[in-house]
Amino acid sequence: MAFLKVTLLVTVAGTIIASILGLVIAILIMVLPKPLAWIVKWAANFIRMTPIIVQLIFLFWTFLWLDPIQIGIIVFGIHYATYMSEVYRAGIESVPKGQWEATTALSMSAVRTWRKVIIPQALRSTVPSLGNYAISMFKDTPFLFVISAAEMVTVAQTIGSETFRYNEAITIAGLIFLAASYPTAVLINRLEKRLAYAN
Repeated sequence: MAFLKVTLLVTVAGTIIASILGLVIAILIMVLPKPLAWIVKWAANFIRMTPIIVQLIFLFWTFLWLDPIQIGIIVFGIHYATYMSEVYRAGIESVPKGQWEATTALSMSAVRTWRKVIIPQALRSTVPSLGNYAISMFKDTPFLFVISAAEMVTVAQTIGSETFRYNEAITIAGLIFLAASYPTAVLINRLEKRLAYAN
């Protein structure tokens, strides 16, 4: 089951990086002076609009000393951070203006305002979308085949080439993807309902 371990490792580590980096990108775009914010936004758009398979190949041949799995984690983490930054931005913008005005009236510092008031409220509406991106990342891991990382579909193809039973091998890989994705989707759906109830 080493191939499943690779798939899950890239997904979990990539999701952690994307969740943190995406929030940093969203905040930078909102607080930096316009010229600097434009540079960050342009870089995020460039990464988001470039195919992930191209990014994998580029980093694989640029950083030859890195392991393919490390390349996969970095690329998936940064690529999905650009998508998650848009989710965070929408969540932050959904926080009522009165909350900002209240923190100003209470003379709260900018750091405390973000940490104690804005981010907790923004996260409530963003968690379901972030979860969906994590599932999308999981389903995109077969792209790791271009850098020779032994994830599930690559192993299934190898088994198929050795046994000439491609359909069976790919079907099993698809069922494993489904078995891992479905419970996560159900969990996100329940979390979304709970957050809606809490609001």
